[in-house]
This record gives sequence, structure tokens and C-alpha cells, in this order.
Amino acid sequence: MSLYIPVGKDDHVQGPSNAPLTLVEYGDYQCPHCGRAYPIIKAIQHRLGAQLRFVFRNMPLNQVHPFAELAAEAAEAAAAQGKFWEMHDGIYEHQASLGPELLLQLAHNLKLDIKQFEDDLKTRKHQAHVKRDFTGGVRSSVNGTPAFFIDGERYDDSWDEQTLTAALLERL
Repeated sequence: MSLYIPVGKDDHVQGPSNAPLTLVEYGDYQCPHCGRAYPIIKAIQHRLGAQLRFVFRNMPLNQVHPFAELAAEAAEAAAAQGKFWEMHDGIYEHQASLGPELLLQLAHNLKLDIKQFEDDLKTRKHQAHVKRDFTGGVRSSVNGTPAFFIDGERYDDSWDEQTLTAALLERL
């Protein structure tokens, strides 16, 4: 299975655009598996450095995670103020406390324009971006989170640090 929507200008990307490897994650901020994958991805990014471009896309599974979509929209609201990755990291690092209070606290900690942040959430300004990510995931046959793609191809093996790193290095 391949990535239906190629990495583009609307994606949240860490690492050089010309990196020889691209890892895309479809994630849900309330998913416990995604929470466990978060430090693994950080370690792999640290290890591979400029060889890796990491892309995160929203895949909130609302039926099982009631705060997932709100968290995704909060991350996008932070992105509108140039702080996507800081909000992304903050949500995963405090996943056990996920809810509206945490998101507002993170926005304060990141020194976001709180009125704008709250307005964005209230009006669901970033819902279309989250829905676009979600739909791209569905079209890429994602049916659970986290879901990974290496250089556009679905990765279905274990995502423990050693196995995922080996799969990435094999691509080099």
C-alpha cells in the first residue's frame, strides 16, 4: 500500500526536504500506542539526523478517543501561530492529562495568542485540515494508529525503535 497523498506544503515536517528518507506517521493524540511511539520517533530522529524527514498527519479516531479531534485542531491552531511541533510534543508528553484544560495550558505555556487560539477552536477553523489528513489516511488504507509510511510505502512491521530504525536504514 502506498501513501495516497504525497508529502506537500500543507504537511508538518521536521528534517531537511532533501533527506534521503521520509517517514510519515498518521497519529491520534489520544491513542496510547501513538503515545508509546512518540519517544521512539524522537530517538530515531536523533539517531538519523539529517538523513530523515519526519511528517506527522492527523488521524483522530473519535469513536474511541473523545479528545483526539480537539487535540488535532489545537495542534493546527498552534501551527497557525508557528508552534505546531511544540504543541504536538506537549500533547504527547502530557497525554495522560489530555483534555480542554491541558490544551489551553499548553497554549499559555507556548505564549500563543490565547484569544486567537480559543477562537480557532470555537469556530473549528482548522477542522478542514484535520479532515484532509484523515481522509488521506483512509485513502492510504490506514485503519488504526499509529500508521507509518517509509518513502511513501506502508510499513506494517513492528515500530519498536530497533526494528523501525533497521527498516529505515535498509532503505538507505
